[in-house]
Amino acid sequence: MQKNIKANVSWVGYIDWELETFHGDDYSIFNGSSQNAYLIKEEKTVLIDTVWTPHRFDFIENLKQAVDLHKIDFIVINHGEADHTGALPALMDLIPSTPIYCTAAAVKSLEGQYGQRGWNFNVVKTGDTLDIGNGKKLMFIDMKMLHWPDSMATFLTGDNILFSNDAFGQHYGVQELFNDRADQCILKREALKYFVNILNPFAMLVSKKINEIKNLNLQIEMIAPSHGAIWRDNPMQIIDLYEKWSSVYQENQITIVYDTMWNGTAEIAHKISEEIATISPDTVVKVYQISKSDKNEVMTEIFKSKALILGSPTISNDVMASVSGWVAFLKQLKFKGKKAAAFGCYGWSGESVKILQEKLKDAGFEVIDESVKSLWKPNGQDLTLISDMVKKLV
Repeated sequence: MQKNIKANVSWVGYIDWELETFHGDDYSIFNGSSQNAYLIKEEKTVLIDTVWTPHRFDFIENLKQAVDLHKIDFIVINHGEADHTGALPALMDLIPSTPIYCTAAAVKSLEGQYGQRGWNFNVVKTGDTLDIGNGKKLMFIDMKMLHWPDSMATFLTGDNILFSNDAFGQHYGVQELFNDRADQCILKREALKYFVNILNPFAMLVSKKINEIKNLNLQIEMIAPSHGAIWRDNPMQIIDLYEKWSSVYQENQITIVYDTMWNGTAEIAHKISEEIATISPDTVVKVYQISKSDKNEVMTEIFKSKALILGSPTISNDVMASVSGWVAFLKQLKFKGKKAAAFGCYGWSGESVKILQEKLKDAGFEVIDESVKSLWKPNGQDLTLISDMVKKLV
């Protein structure tokens, strides 16, 4: 399917309604997704990105309906990851001499993944332009580490479209393509989840890159990312959100995450939740048993929170594997400016709380001394400890 998005620019991507996970099984998808590719037909014809390997043949057949493949003058690859370039080898088998415009790091990425095939690479950097006729040009903008070293964006003058690749996207299938046609609650939630779980580790670079884009004085009228809805209605709203999210973001919320063996640690979690609601009624409280919750959804809530309270019983002188593995992912996301506390039950050795405190510090949290460490199950004295912990956090 091709669909016109503006003037001589069409969407030629693939909506993946059945997709359930991404990055292996590391990212959950509940509302479908899309791999967005774009075709520009001016005096020169330009293809921007492709789709993931499993859909390569559908993509090429659809592309043939939109254009004679041999009339494609240039291919722009904004990022070498397989969800954007999986169809490229099959396409290049048909039009092997077509020039490919990308960053120097993307050349290494593409050759590393697909081998040295003698493709006609043309390396570009920020400010470089490509004349495509009818008074229009493509301007290339380096987007290093948003979210790979090879990432870039491409701006189409005249139509004023920013092809932003992974930045400003969402894993959200929108048949109607545009942000004003999408469910607004799902759109914002998926955009936030995408930022938190993919781009937050590079939040400082996001802020810097947004300033660089603004300093280019581009008249952006549409933002066309590589996943999800195209921002045509007030496209700067997603840039404004990224600017806010990348600046040590938090709301008046506390998230409690735990796992439990015989419900003692779960009981503490529930009592902490009740105590927060009592002491600070305006504070939003979220509670998740991590072994039964989607980790990406939980991380999105932690991003919104001013504090995380993490619990695990002691098992084999350590914490539960479900919690330990989850904390490794927590560390990857590099949250800033958030407090944390720990709690847990034990039967004889009781190391879990101290281990959690150290893991939380290592993940970049400001860990308070107050904690709850209950022998077997929480008792009356533990309720006082819970109150002290909550008062310190709210």
